[in-house]
Amino acid sequence: VELDSELSCLATAVYFESKGEPLDGQLAVAQVILNRVDDGRFGRDVCAVVKAPKQFSFVRGGAMPAPTNMAQWETAKAIALIATSGSWPEVVPDATHFHATRVSPGWKLRRVATVGSHVFYR
Repeated sequence: VELDSELSCLATAVYFESKGEPLDGQLAVAQVILNRVDDGRFGRDVCAVVKAPKQFSFVRGGAMPAPTNMAQWETAKAIALIATSGSWPEVVPDATHFHATRVSPGWKLRRVATVGSHVFYR
């Protein structure tokens, strides 16, 4: 599947933030990014949200690395397409933040769910 730049940014974020997670966890990560676009405070489009400073640890200086595991990359691309199609219900409705369960950032947001190894907030 060939992706435009927005879908590529979304798939890359899904890949680096949640590859190896259950499919609903990967979809939840994609939906958080789309919720951030809809919110408007995080960036005007998917790439702006993903590349925003200090938001996603895999982004370095506004650049995103290339995926190396092709099977997981294909899954991330499919998740990005599903998330943008709106054909699947939101896993964690209206969530705008997430982090891995192994960290504790102390955010003053409302914790709404844990899916796989990620905690989601709104």
